[in-house]
Amino acid sequence: MNSLPEARVITDPDVIDSYARDRTFLEPGKPLGVVLAASRDDVVTTLRWATEHRVPVVPRGGGTGLAGASVAGDGSIVLSLARMTAIRELSPADEIAVVEPGVITADLDRAAREHGLMYAPDPSSYEISTIGGNLATNAGGLRCVKYGVTRDSALGLEVVLADGRVMNTGRRTMKGVTGYDLTGLFVGSEGTLGVITAATVRLRRAPAAPPATFAAEFGSLRDAGAAVSAIMAAGCQPSLMELLDRATLEAIDEWRNIGLEPGTQAMLIGQSDAADSQAMAARMEAICTANGASFVAVSSSPEEADELIGLRRLAYGAKERQGACLVEDVCVPRSALPDMITAIEAAAVRHGVRIATVAHAGDGNVHPVFIFEHGSVEPPPEVWAAADEVFKRALEFGGTLTGEHGVGLLKRRWLGLEAGPVAEEVQRGIKAVFDPLGILNPGKAI
Repeated sequence: MNSLPEARVITDPDVIDSYARDRTFLEPGKPLGVVLAASRDDVVTTLRWATEHRVPVVPRGGGTGLAGASVAGDGSIVLSLARMTAIRELSPADEIAVVEPGVITADLDRAAREHGLMYAPDPSSYEISTIGGNLATNAGGLRCVKYGVTRDSALGLEVVLADGRVMNTGRRTMKGVTGYDLTGLFVGSEGTLGVITAATVRLRRAPAAPPATFAAEFGSLRDAGAAVSAIMAAGCQPSLMELLDRATLEAIDEWRNIGLEPGTQAMLIGQSDAADSQAMAARMEAICTANGASFVAVSSSPEEADELIGLRRLAYGAKERQGACLVEDVCVPRSALPDMITAIEAAAVRHGVRIATVAHAGDGNVHPVFIFEHGSVEPPPEVWAAADEVFKRALEFGGTLTGEHGVGLLKRRWLGLEAGPVAEEVQRGIKAVFDPLGILNPGKAI
């Protein structure tokens, strides 16, 4: 890659290692080097070289992934997009933005809000995760119960294919059905079909008034799950609906001393950004009380609301302090949420493992986090056995293996259970069309 500036290429093994990992426990291989792409041309040059020399390429955003999709293998080139941070365009009139993949998710939202708009997808890592990584995994987030996942905000993409050709997909308009939906295909493909170098994304009107937020405490997880189902069935349309179990609350309390009550087994944090947000929050408060909540509080200021939401965003960091984490994200129909929660609790008891669960409860996306000893090369057999049971039960309930984190390396062993042989064959065919040499993020997603 002599045509790239020297400063763009890293070959120091110690520095390379820091780019070869994500937030999973997975140990990377030994990549040949790292390319710090600063432009689309850098990406084109890298992929042309990789095609010529048959070298695997592992695209990388902020390294915040939880499925191993950006964990690098032996002999690969890590292609970091983190330096591509330009917001090329932000159009209030058309309610769109054109952004490069290294833009931090929260930075785009802040830029939009200067014009009375917002970028809706907000994964828990939104202050450190990138738009490119969000697109690659079709990330969800706290607000997706109302506004959908990343794919619902992606209108068009600029993609560099494996051989270095540049392709534009999608459109700048709110509607458009010309040709196959290639934008939707690339979103969630985890870097296995091409490398995204720019995206046209949809912006939305920011709420005119501060949202109203409530927190409810329950004596059982099942009661909290039932309250979620009742709130959604009542048509309350929350903009956020998050569930935290006792183990998660204990981890946060141990770290930040939140005054956790002995009888609290679950906490539900919900929010409404509707025009009548306070009235809607009061309605959800009443539903929680009717479903067994022992205590419910509604925020009276934006600061109180931010404090409650901040509690949810502490969850993963609190668990990481307690041990290595296998983080999963099964998703089930909302009506099956109480049964899924019960199944997770039963798996923890049956296999003798510690599982701390949070959930984007309003859309049935459950994150059971399996905590095991720091320093372990991989989870012990009982953790894998419990995870296997959780995945299979999710599928039995009509759910899916992953709602937002992606397949990566961690879920490949279960992929056939959901996809089936025909779908797997078709997906391998799609992969061969875009990446005939198999150099793009090999071993991931399919």
